[in-house]
Amino acid sequence: MLNDFTGRVAIVTGGASGMGAATSGLLAERGATVIVVDQNRDLAAKVSESLQLLPPIVGDVSNSAFCDATVAEVTATHGRLDVLVNAAGIIVRSRAATTSDDEWRRVMGVNVDGTFFMCRAAVRAMAGTGGAIVNFGSIWGDLGAAGVAAYCASKGAVHNLTRALAIEHASGGIRVNAVCPGEVDTPMLRSERTGPVTDAMLADIAATVPMGRLARPAEVAEVVAFLASDRSSYMTGALVSVDAGYGAH
Repeated sequence: MLNDFTGRVAIVTGGASGMGAATSGLLAERGATVIVVDQNRDLAAKVSESLQLLPPIVGDVSNSAFCDATVAEVTATHGRLDVLVNAAGIIVRSRAATTSDDEWRRVMGVNVDGTFFMCRAAVRAMAGTGGAIVNFGSIWGDLGAAGVAAYCASKGAVHNLTRALAIEHASGGIRVNAVCPGEVDTPMLRSERTGPVTDAMLADIAATVPMGRLARPAEVAEVVAFLASDRSSYMTGALVSVDAGYGAH
């Protein structure tokens, strides 16, 4: 199990923090050559160095030319692409009535366009050899929530994009699945709050979860690694919830 990814090449977008960083580290630990893709240059460099990964590729996944160039660079350097993990994502904490055009477009640009552009480039590179793609959905891709309208819409799009790509590429040996986290203790969870993030605030969020606690990024990374590995060889088009029972209500 510890060598699931030996000889395989993986790209992890949003790999500089949170669940993306945890996934990058776990895939590398299990033998993969991992390339972090992130728009935060300093953080990407720091994480890649600390995990002893290759130098990161820095840029914005909402730019299709950047996504194409990223996959082209990786395949030219390493001769292959076996795994793509689309962990890059942003959130705007705003109700629909107060969400600006720019905020809507930015959330959709990163979460939906970025996922699509990276998947499109990856399936072209994986044609003839196969591979595994794991997209980051969310519990909010299937459940509604007040105050995060754009985010909910974007993750719903990611879910159905995952299903469509899975159907299109099943016969070619490219599996496409999504992990759908619940409440995870990440920088995104703590971001854009109207007040300071306190232990009491985090405890209140944890109290909404049946297990009574927030997930650790590493717990989600384990599921991502499973979906990217041959152990899930008969799975494609699946949306796998990692939410401590939240969606079972």
